[in-house]
Amino acid sequence: MIAKLVFSVVCVCGYALAIDRGEEIKLWPNGAPGAEQAAEVSEPSADSKLPKRFTVVHNPSIYAFLAPQEKANGMAVVVAPGGGHSQIVIDKEGWEIADWLNRNGIAAFVLKYRLARAPGSHYTVDRDALADAARAVRTVRSRAAEWGLDPARIGFMGFSAGGELAALIETRFDAGNADAADPVDRTGSRPDFAAAIYPGFKPGAITVPKDAPPTFLMCTDEDRAHVVTTVNLYLDLQKQGVPTEMHIYASGPHGVGMRPLRLPVATWPDRLRDWMVDRKLLKEN
Repeated sequence: MIAKLVFSVVCVCGYALAIDRGEEIKLWPNGAPGAEQAAEVSEPSADSKLPKRFTVVHNPSIYAFLAPQEKANGMAVVVAPGGGHSQIVIDKEGWEIADWLNRNGIAAFVLKYRLARAPGSHYTVDRDALADAARAVRTVRSRAAEWGLDPARIGFMGFSAGGELAALIETRFDAGNADAADPVDRTGSRPDFAAAIYPGFKPGAITVPKDAPPTFLMCTDEDRAHVVTTVNLYLDLQKQGVPTEMHIYASGPHGVGMRPLRLPVATWPDRLRDWMVDRKLLKEN
């Protein structure tokens, strides 16, 4: 009872310090390690103040979407959109995902990460994009009390190239550096759960530890290049005894996101929510 009361007080305080919906928060206020000091390139959206996509990124950040106060349950997810590491399709696999999470009382933090395959880029997935993903988890967890979040229910969800980041952060996390001068770096980067949606990465790129977090996987059989990756990740997680649920739908193109289709794959967000309830991350309505 005391724990519930404390968490309620934390939630109230968090909303007292609530930030604007879609507010951008730089992961490193003074610049990311190894980042170029150059202009970013984005494509504006026709119907939103938020960009439609990014094609050049040098200042990794998260865009914060706190759940409505009347629905908020303390859960949070860092969302990594896809785009083949040459762009970030941040509207379909970022803003739209944040809206769905918010409708379910979950705070969303959409990740803008450095692009390893953009023309002329010197960044790499393993070094820079992964560092951005880790920093995003640390940032959300370190500010959990401020935002009314439960630091033990912070997940990472990625789509396609973002799904590769989900696989990387759930297998290459650390406990943080207790002696770090930066308080964010003292916080662990392990997500409490992960969702890799039609992930794509090279064979042998992922080594699953026994303490990887519970994972949800989704792909379609029509998406041949990514269904192999999805199944292999499932098998690797199973070998280590990591609780994992996988859904493979017969039809549907790569990059379906959460947009409505007249296909069974359109129901995958419902399966994700069911899994969250089953894992005791969410309460059943």
